[in-house]
Amino acid sequence: IYQARDLTPSNGKSSSDPYAHVSFLHMSQRTQTLAATLSPSWDQTLIFDRVLIYGDPQATWQDPPLVGLELFSQEIDKDDFLGRSMCSPLVCLDLSSRLLPCLQWYPITRRQKEAGELLSAFELLLDTEVKRGRVYLVEEDGAPGRLPTPPWKNGRYIIPSGIRPTLRLMAIEILAWGLRGLRSYDLRSVLSPSLMVECAGEAVQTPPIRDLQQNPNFPINVFLMRVHLPVEEAFMPPIELKVMDNREFGYKPVVGQASVRSLKHYMCDLVGSWSSRSQQQHHGDTHVTHWLTRLMPLSLPQEEEEECVDWWSKFYAATGDLAKSGAYLQTGLDSLKVYNCELEAVAEFQALQDFCQTFRLYRGRVREEASDDPLVVGEFKGLFQIYPLPEDPTSPLPPRQFQELPESQPQKCLVRVYIIRAFNLPPKDRNGLCDPYVRVTLGKKKLGDRDQYLPNTLEPVFGRMFELPCVIPLEKDLQISLFDYDLILPDQKIGSTSIDLENRLLSHFRANCGLPQSYCISGPCQWRDQLLPTQLLERSKGTPLVPHGHAVLGFPISESKATPHRHLGPPRERLALHLLRTCGLVPEHLETRTLYHSIQPGIDQGKLQMWVDIFPEGFGPPGPAFNITPRKPKRYELRCIIWNTQDVDLRDISITGQRMSDVYVKGWLDGLEEDRQRTDVHYRSLGGEGNFNWRFVFPFEFLPMEQVLILPRKQYLWSLDETVLKVPPKLIIQVWDNDKFSADDFLGVLEIRLLSIPLPARRPRDCTLKMLQDESDSRSHKRTSLFKQRVARGWWPCTVQEEGKQRLSGKMELTLEMLTDQEAEERPAGRGREEPNMNPTLHPPVRPESSFLWFTAPLKSLRYIVWQPHKCKILLSLLLLLLLLLVATFIYASPRYLAMKLINPFRSLHAFGSLNPLAGSSGKP
Repeated sequence: IYQARDLTPSNGKSSSDPYAHVSFLHMSQRTQTLAATLSPSWDQTLIFDRVLIYGDPQATWQDPPLVGLELFSQEIDKDDFLGRSMCSPLVCLDLSSRLLPCLQWYPITRRQKEAGELLSAFELLLDTEVKRGRVYLVEEDGAPGRLPTPPWKNGRYIIPSGIRPTLRLMAIEILAWGLRGLRSYDLRSVLSPSLMVECAGEAVQTPPIRDLQQNPNFPINVFLMRVHLPVEEAFMPPIELKVMDNREFGYKPVVGQASVRSLKHYMCDLVGSWSSRSQQQHHGDTHVTHWLTRLMPLSLPQEEEEECVDWWSKFYAATGDLAKSGAYLQTGLDSLKVYNCELEAVAEFQALQDFCQTFRLYRGRVREEASDDPLVVGEFKGLFQIYPLPEDPTSPLPPRQFQELPESQPQKCLVRVYIIRAFNLPPKDRNGLCDPYVRVTLGKKKLGDRDQYLPNTLEPVFGRMFELPCVIPLEKDLQISLFDYDLILPDQKIGSTSIDLENRLLSHFRANCGLPQSYCISGPCQWRDQLLPTQLLERSKGTPLVPHGHAVLGFPISESKATPHRHLGPPRERLALHLLRTCGLVPEHLETRTLYHSIQPGIDQGKLQMWVDIFPEGFGPPGPAFNITPRKPKRYELRCIIWNTQDVDLRDISITGQRMSDVYVKGWLDGLEEDRQRTDVHYRSLGGEGNFNWRFVFPFEFLPMEQVLILPRKQYLWSLDETVLKVPPKLIIQVWDNDKFSADDFLGVLEIRLLSIPLPARRPRDCTLKMLQDESDSRSHKRTSLFKQRVARGWWPCTVQEEGKQRLSGKMELTLEMLTDQEAEERPAGRGREEPNMNPTLHPPVRPESSFLWFTAPLKSLRYIVWQPHKCKILLSLLLLLLLLLVATFIYASPRYLAMKLINPFRSLHAFGSLNPLAGSSGKP
């Protein structure tokens, strides 16, 4: 039994006094007890010399009995059980052909859980010679061929040399940087702790920290320990760390401990490391030479002014969302490195623990039923370097590894936390969404206003920057939490993530402020570090930099005559920055951190994209912070004047059989259907024409950098907050036929994307369906953005869908004008023809006299519906009617006239008058 590791502490203690109880069949023995350790190294051989196994050895020992081991911690009243293991021995039936067993790691279990590992070997030997009632492993006369006796040391058998691991003198160089977050012990705060490092029977203890609250770092940081370690890494014992508090009257309780199990990560090859450094230096010189020859003769023409871009343009360009990045890639500005994990999880940065690692300190179980993981009571900041020492004491020692350490005193720093956005958040409200807001905690400082929550979203875009002063390492743990806002109930925690600022500040990869790709003195990529690139290069190791006008690494430098864009700084600083970027330092980046909740540990609660800048106060004031405020929409106003329509479909038939339509136009912006507007009606359009002189006015909010409309709206009537939607700007204009006693008939539609409108036709005959062809078609009509052209007037086609194809159903003459909010105030205009009727002034349209509503003007209806189109027919009908009347009158009067003609009553009367005596001589009556 050689050693054990990772044992569970006994009740109420941080360590144990372990011993191993070994049983085989009806016999048992125990090892010696080692005090105050969780990685005991017994180095002991136990011999069971009177084991009787009945049966045929050839048949029985193919499956030999198991050896049972139980580990206990020796106590005063009752030993504490630490775990057990069952092992199968190696069977040897012939000593002459005996093979030595190999040490193996056997798992130790306690209550069906892992409780450590045991390094041991077991051998079952057949011995047929029995003298005086016992089995002898060695002949009394020392005859060869018998099993030799194991070495005897300090009253016990130790492991024979053939089984024992081969040892080698090694140096363990210890960087004991400090202790963090120690919890109280026995209801008293830990004030003056010290650290004891144990490995392979050797121990080193640091001097105590004088005041843990003022400076938690050790006064002496580097220690050296000489130990004999196995050559095979699998057999190396762990390094035990014990933190003791120095209290009154010499009382030094162990307040926390840890075990460094795997030592192979700390093995260093001194020869290989020096050769690799020289190769890297040569490769760096070659790369600098190539870059210098490429940069120095650079002479580019001054480019035109870049299109208006911001930090979000750089962000969207880095994430691949080119629709929102605008023309950022064409400006030649820096790109942003986006990591899909935490910065500590990036492989090339070694978890940012290249200077010192963080080891959690544990304390033993408090009660028997608490069989879970031990309590975490603090952290130890340090590192180990293990390398071989020469066996000859006169040989020179290898160089020490921990040299030129930074200042161990606490530093005042300014921390800038940039919170960009979150996504994949779990829903917290009944509507399947949540109302997240950010809270940043550093030490006793908390920032983040719950009133600045983002309603109804699972992918919030925060765009907030927090500045916090702190003292590192006293305030090193930065915690970013997301909460769900609730009006009445307490806010629910969505998840949180924690960042160790000290690791980022001490790391050689310089994770406190990422390096940009180029040195800019203005623009969205402006230099924000405290030191210039030349100053950073002077502080780095092995990179001599002399004043301006001399040489950098032996190569001459000179000012370039032109720069690729106007934001770049001097070539000297740009060259120094390039040299820094060849060192593998952390670039300007954006990290994606996973959020977790203590109630559901280990379960992803969403992602948070952010980064942190740390600026020590001793280096001077930091540079300007990035403006990551979310883009705010601008107020625009779209004015659309409907002048005329032509060749519109005729859907109605008048009482006289004529085809006609009562044409009117309505329009709206896509997403703003509640602001739908319509013209008056052009009645009785007989040829598809329509005259309106009508103005639509659509105010809206627009994000120029993302080219989308902002549409805040409430999902339900009872919703307290509005949900923000983003849609591309599109104007929809429809032509309808007005009906009084039935549903209106649809005549055609025109959909115009304001970011890509087809250029209008000057004349109606040039207005065709080719104007609406897809932009991807090389034969498509020319297009432009209304936000650039600002005004467009002409004819556009209206279409309808018939049998899956578009058909031309009319033409419209429009004027489209895009104005900013300020321009709209300077040039006011009313809707329709309302006041203020200006810019331009719209007069009532000159419509045909036949354009009226028939039942509101009966005389006009007779004139224009009956008389005007049918006057010839009406006159002809009247003539025919008159002729018929004359004929009828003639026919009616003809019999009487003929009778009168035949009878002639006037002649008879004349004859009667001549016979009358009263008549005169003339014969007249």
